[in-house]
Amino acid sequence: MSQSVLKAIKLLDCFIAKAELSLIELTELSNLPKTTVFRLISTLEKGGLVVKVKNTSHDVKYRMALKMLELGNHVSEQLEYRKVAFPHMRKLNEEINELVHMVVLEGDEAVYVEKIDSTKPVRLIVKVGRRSPLYAGSAPKLLLASMDDQSLEDYLSNLEIKKITTNTIDNIEDLKNEIQEIRARGYSFSRAEHFRDTIGFSYPIYNYNGETVAALGISIPVTDYSKKHEKLILEKLKITAQNIWKDLGYR
Repeated sequence: MSQSVLKAIKLLDCFIAKAELSLIELTELSNLPKTTVFRLISTLEKGGLVVKVKNTSHDVKYRMALKMLELGNHVSEQLEYRKVAFPHMRKLNEEINELVHMVVLEGDEAVYVEKIDSTKPVRLIVKVGRRSPLYAGSAPKLLLASMDDQSLEDYLSNLEIKKITTNTIDNIEDLKNEIQEIRARGYSFSRAEHFRDTIGFSYPIYNYNGETVAALGISIPVTDYSKKHEKLILEKLKITAQNIWKDLGYR
């Protein structure tokens, strides 16, 4: 992390002690040079993270902007849906004894934020915090398909696809077709696109506004696959996702 970013974070931390601070107070609390404080606080103001409170021409202070509340609410919501989803994920795992995971969008990547492992001797192991490109795997593709059209177009226009396995989608047109199929059927499917010898299924998790906040997925070894097992997984996965939607206030 750059020194400028660290110093900016240090300035924001000053507002924990006091809601409104002058330039002099920020300089004293942060132990940073006054010129550095002025430069950073001006940048934070332009970024919408702090606002200037001008009482008089000689009495100018700064406080955190409402955008900080918006960001805080977003983090709180993420923690909330993980907490809400976990009992449902555990129940699903107990019913089918397969890896159940939750994946969220962060920037241009998918991040595994929760998982419950299978107890089978042959199984996929995924660590919480693992990142994946959005074009490979059922959950990442589901999150990609949930983007609005403009965000999707921006992502695709800058995308450089790298083959992870022999089954990874390797061109934009095929990826666009896959996205349309996911949107049409309401869930995502993958066969050894990100993890070899693994098949994945994912459904969206909606918040109370109907926005996709995560992908709920099941991954199984390719040796365990059958049409009958696929049908069972999709039925159980859909019911579980719908129960999580309800608990998050989506109807």
